[in-house]
Amino acid sequence: MAPTGTIAGGGGVEATAAARVDWVDYAKGICIIMVVMMHSVLGVELAAGETGFMHVAVAFAKPFRMPDFFLISGLFLALVIDRDWRTYLDRKVVHFAYFYVVWVTIQFGFKAPAFAAETSWHHAGLLYLESFIEPFGTLWFIYLLPIFFVVTKLTRKMPPLAIWLIAAALETARITTGWTTIDEFSARFVYFYSGYLFAPYVFALSDRARKHPALALAALATWALVNAGLVAWGASEWAIVSLLLGFAGACAIITMGTLLARANWMNALRFCGEHSIVIYLAFFLPMATTRTLLLRSGIIPDIGTVSLIVTVAGVLGALAIWQIALRLNAHFLFERPDAFWIAPKKAGVRLQAAE
Repeated sequence: MAPTGTIAGGGGVEATAAARVDWVDYAKGICIIMVVMMHSVLGVELAAGETGFMHVAVAFAKPFRMPDFFLISGLFLALVIDRDWRTYLDRKVVHFAYFYVVWVTIQFGFKAPAFAAETSWHHAGLLYLESFIEPFGTLWFIYLLPIFFVVTKLTRKMPPLAIWLIAAALETARITTGWTTIDEFSARFVYFYSGYLFAPYVFALSDRARKHPALALAALATWALVNAGLVAWGASEWAIVSLLLGFAGACAIITMGTLLARANWMNALRFCGEHSIVIYLAFFLPMATTRTLLLRSGIIPDIGTVSLIVTVAGVLGALAIWQIALRLNAHFLFERPDAFWIAPKKAGVRLQAAE
């Protein structure tokens, strides 16, 4: 066991039956910070009408930011995919659906007055209803996850290679319908399914990085140069290339997480990973508030610096909202109430324990 109380590397997928896996939390921490950074930076730049130095970091992370998140989301699915449908749907669909409904309502509540001012309250109400068909704002990730879980379980009796090839073809096809669910499913399912299908190889990669840190660092340096070069050249969006960069970047983040866990460095990053969905749900409010205050005040003229501050505020603000909610007994914001369980509740289950 690592000093943090998590499993240190080896043991494979089955290790999660006993405790958290240290490098997974580090990798998730990197992922969630990249997600907050992307929304923060692009939001600031759009509002300001100019770009800053943080734009380079967002562009560098684009090829692998979401592929890694989805790959890790599928990593432990083999442990639970054969559960009965009632339990499976409770943990993998109802769980995320509950938080989507709660937080889409909160997000929409903040934005509804602006929508109504542009058109009418009737139209704003229709937009709210539409958010249950077309994912709203930053919440499309937890909207899509249950779909991935259900599709994977429904197809588990089919040849895995055939499913993977279809998923890879969908990513390569660059499907653009204008509907987020269809487009993002096509672009991301291959990574989620790969996490499920190739989990033993992912753990083997982590084990090798832990045993050979010098080689892992050399591989990371090579990857960073290649990824940066292809992004700068504009080739990262090409078919096939984007698929390869997605997997290469996911492997790089897994390696980074493993090395950080091995050295027991940056425990704050691990903490963010442990509470990644808490951050994902709540970061929009401190992010938007900080962005508005800084841009309207003009106290900081550099757009890159503003973007960096907004990113930090988004992460820390989300964690602060979580703590305030717990202290005010508003547990329903981050913990699913008993009334919304359709299968026997696990002891001590909270938002992060969605397995």
